[in-house]
Amino acid sequence: MNSELIDLGQASPVEERAKRIKVLIFDVDGVMTDGSLMIGDDGQEYKSFHSLDGLGMKLLKASGVDMAIITGRSSKVVTKRAETTGIAHFYQGVDDKLEAFKDLVKKLNVSPDECAFMGDDVVDLPPMRRCGLAITVPSATPLVKQYAHYCTNARAGFGAVREVCELIMRAQGTFDAQMAQFLK
Repeated sequence: MNSELIDLGQASPVEERAKRIKVLIFDVDGVMTDGSLMIGDDGQEYKSFHSLDGLGMKLLKASGVDMAIITGRSSKVVTKRAETTGIAHFYQGVDDKLEAFKDLVKKLNVSPDECAFMGDDVVDLPPMRRCGLAITVPSATPLVKQYAHYCTNARAGFGAVREVCELIMRAQGTFDAQMAQFLK
């Protein structure tokens, strides 16, 4: 696990992995959110997403990297978040994340090495162990941290997704072009 990139004049192992990524796949609870599950008396589920993460996802998509969601829970909120951030591929209510991962790889015609998977709990390990870049967050279970190539500095639901989007853009040399639109 590597929690930060070190500039030694050459790319780190995490940067080398990030250069090859064509698809970034997210779990939702505990990755895109802080993991809290808010359920009202009416049974309606509520989730809190960070705006920094949303813009990061839009910028990553604009740089040419596709995104997907594979989550065990089903929620209209996740569908809405996918729509607003440009995530066209999502699997909800998934019991077997590895099968969803394999289906996505086949559908997008990419290799597992060209995928990054961002998860936080043991149910995320099967795809994390097969992808090219396994990413987790500080609050992840110890076993997930053990198998991650990278652990974000930012907390889940508080910029962790943005950190990963920027890491991939920097590794692929697209970060400056994406930022240029804001530096006019």
